[in-house]
Amino acid sequence: MSDAIKVGFVPLSSAARGILVVFCDDNLKVGPATAKALGGAVDLVKRAAAAAAFKGKSGAALDVLAPEGVKATRLIVIGAGKAAGLKANDFLKFGGVAASKLPAGSAAMTIMAELPDGAMGSEQAVAIASGLRLRAYKFDRYKTKKKDGEEGPPRADISLAVGDAAAAKKAFVAAGHVVDGVIIARDLVNEPPNVLFPEEFARRASQLRKLGVKVEVLDVKAMQKLGMGALLGVGQGSARPSRTVIMRWDGGKKGEAPVSFIGKGVCFDTGGISIKPAGSMEDMKGDMGGAACVVGLMHALAARKAKANVVGAIGLVENMPDGNAQRPGDIVTSMSGQTIEIINTDAEGRLVLADVLWYVAKKVKPKFMVDLATLTGAIVVALGTEHAGMFSNNDELAERLLAAGTESGEKVWRMPLGAEYDKLIDSQFADMKNTGGRHGGSITAAQFLQRFVDGTPWAHLDIAGTAMGAPKTDINHSWGAGYGVRLLDRLVADHYERK
Repeated sequence: MSDAIKVGFVPLSSAARGILVVFCDDNLKVGPATAKALGGAVDLVKRAAAAAAFKGKSGAALDVLAPEGVKATRLIVIGAGKAAGLKANDFLKFGGVAASKLPAGSAAMTIMAELPDGAMGSEQAVAIASGLRLRAYKFDRYKTKKKDGEEGPPRADISLAVGDAAAAKKAFVAAGHVVDGVIIARDLVNEPPNVLFPEEFARRASQLRKLGVKVEVLDVKAMQKLGMGALLGVGQGSARPSRTVIMRWDGGKKGEAPVSFIGKGVCFDTGGISIKPAGSMEDMKGDMGGAACVVGLMHALAARKAKANVVGAIGLVENMPDGNAQRPGDIVTSMSGQTIEIINTDAEGRLVLADVLWYVAKKVKPKFMVDLATLTGAIVVALGTEHAGMFSNNDELAERLLAAGTESGEKVWRMPLGAEYDKLIDSQFADMKNTGGRHGGSITAAQFLQRFVDGTPWAHLDIAGTAMGAPKTDINHSWGAGYGVRLLDRLVADHYERK
């Protein structure tokens, strides 16, 4: 796991080590313990702030080297803005800002988790710790040498000085497992496709067995027996055989129906016979961001021993153009028995999901299911990279996802479904075709998927704009974002554990 940050919790009265980080509001006011730790340096902060036009704006930072009057190599003041109304995502951001100040190599840092009105709560301190780890992540395992000025991931021993160290330490156990899940998802998305192909992806998912997750891997023969012709059609042009992986965490009441999460896992997507342009095709190693999220989520849930029954399912394929590849004009039969005319072999993710959704709906019978997929460029045109597109046949589930998105900062935006769009994927030769053309492309893709949920409460998250290559944020500087792990962990925690 690409994580070199060690975070511990100490009392507010502890002596500072290494770099000292403190917080102020938009009037440059600090808390009482912070003022005591700064001593005579309080005036130094005010002078430095005036010189740098630092106003204490939320997320802004003032960096003072070798500060007089403080036993610290550097003093970093992070603005909290108006202290009233701060939310958990603000504290995640503060942790990310602090991590951005870590130098390359090894360092020690002490963070005073205090606002002007007193010590931060345990959950706020834990959010800072999570933000630190998320921002410090870097994927560079294949670099054998660094260029001048190119920094590796920081290695840091960080002490968070808090009001109740024992409570914060206890709360960070579960939150730390969620961060681990995000890092796992990022690692999977960042891996090169010659390393992470369907069999290897399935092997890595199988490591969840160490946490008590039951893992079943379906090979080509097993999927043929099940009639998964849609998924198998996508992978038939690749030398790498396809796989489906079913992961079960039984942490809830015995016999209670599980909730389910399904991920698209196209380990590399050339577009098949409908081949993509060469420009940026290398990014298609990330076309398995949905599957990566599901594996990271299952790790988080199992590691923190979530009190819920959860099934994760991922379809793993490569979409390659050889002599045995699927052709435009082919008709395949899905596990549901519905037939699909292939119009464009680059509309492949929905074919993978069709069979996995049907498998889950029929064999798992979940309370609800949510699929995640880097499915369409159309969703990026519609929503950019700030929101994932959400489509759902169930208003209650949609509202819960919207709330979890707001709370976690991994935002979703509900998009329409309707019979008018459904007509666009009707075929004159089969039950349906796999694309409805350019107009409403993300919607017709969702309409296609809806034909395979068999009435189960369901939501589809199109994460093409958020899972990979999204702009850098305060808590993520990685190409693979690990999007969805924190969102769905929050969904499970808020609505299926805290009843």
